[in-house]
Amino acid sequence: MQLFIGGACAGKHEAVTERFPTACWHRLAPGAPLESWRASITAAPLVLTGWTTWLEGALGAEPDDDRLRERLVATLDALVAVERRGGPVVVLVLSEIGRGIVPMAASTRRLRDLAGWLAQDAAARAESVCYVRHGLVKRLK
Repeated sequence: MQLFIGGACAGKHEAVTERFPTACWHRLAPGAPLESWRASITAAPLVLTGWTTWLEGALGAEPDDDRLRERLVATLDALVAVERRGGPVVVLVLSEIGRGIVPMAASTRRLRDLAGWLAQDAAARAESVCYVRHGLVKRLK
């Protein structure tokens, strides 16, 4: 599994498209089952985006952050297993939010925290992690 992370409009989409031109892109939709990515598996690399909007939708439905994080971790583990079983390369595109600033609203703090935990959990499982800023890609792992 590979992870590309960076701020909004940082060039993540372009960086992934350049490296994986034949990829099948799947955007996680708010309110959709987290497992919806399974329908997009082909022989081509699988790129998953839309994590932040999916999280925003999930926050209202799931009041327990620990339970929500467990679901995200289980999904990451399932994605890693797809690759290990000979499936396609899996690429996650995550938006970095917060940059150390603590939002005033509790719901926004919750989103920032969960997005941060998702990024940490994804980075721990990824074979490679690239940070994208201003269209420049820096490999961190």
